[in-house]
Amino acid sequence: MEAMRATRVVNPLGSGAVSSETLQFDGFDRLYGLELLDLDPDRARARVRVRDELKQPFGLVHGGVFAAIAESLASIATGVAVREENRIAMGLSNQTSFLRPITEGTIHAAAVAKHRGRTTWVWEVEMTDDAGRLCVLSRMTVAVRDR
Repeated sequence: MEAMRATRVVNPLGSGAVSSETLQFDGFDRLYGLELLDLDPDRARARVRVRDELKQPFGLVHGGVFAAIAESLASIATGVAVREENRIAMGLSNQTSFLRPITEGTIHAAAVAKHRGRTTWVWEVEMTDDAGRLCVLSRMTVAVRDR
């Protein structure tokens, strides 16, 4: 699969060819503002702009936002890669470590596939702040099943 570039990503796992015109988000990903930047079977990049609605009471981005970014990025990238085989992807396990808080700016996420098996894929997702500092590290296991 050729590398994919988009600035806004709704229902990338729908029918038809994958293109920047068909990659747009619905639902929860749209609610918190996930923007897909690059997508191919081995790597994916996205960003989320920080706003008050994404923060917990002490002014830090809520940990659930980071976990959602990791799950969406890994699940979407896996799903796009396996859909030609009439298979689907869904999050199976999400282990997220919070190393440094983010309070403003943009969350930058980069996912790399570490294992591409028949029934599970494993991804590592690093999230950095605008200064490029590693703030969150996630390991996502994604289940791959027949449609």
